[in-house]
Amino acid sequence: METTLIILKPDAVQRGLIGRIISRFEDKGLQVVGARLMQISPELAGRHYESHQGKPFYEGLVNFMTSSPVVVLALRGVGAIAICRKMMGATFGSNAEPGTIRGDFGVSNSFNLIHGSDSPEAAEKELGLFFKAEDILAWNRASEGWIYDLSGDEPE
Repeated sequence: METTLIILKPDAVQRGLIGRIISRFEDKGLQVVGARLMQISPELAGRHYESHQGKPFYEGLVNFMTSSPVVVLALRGVGAIAICRKMMGATFGSNAEPGTIRGDFGVSNSFNLIHGSDSPEAAEKELGLFFKAEDILAWNRASEGWIYDLSGDEPE
């Protein structure tokens, strides 16, 4: 099982899309193991986007991410990172396929609704920025055996 970080960005929160987006992940079979509504500080945004420092869009990105509350999620599942990235769609809403979160809810190339970790290493680092270890819970879902085939050594 993988755990990944998802951020519902200020535009998703302001547009009232929190429930609709989380429902998509739950409908897919991913498990919410951590959730927070929070206001990101400029310092935290700077740490999260440190790889973009010095790029022309960096200051605008930090300003955007600190402009309104966000929802941060820890989602768990087999292949959660790749599944979430596919569900999110192309970075720019204008290029995202219908059926994806950005394709269904976004048109802007600046406001793209959602962030998701792009690798296991990024997920570990990003989860550590937004959650304390005790805030990510391991809990058993009654539906787990109906989401994954648990008859072998690994869920599939």
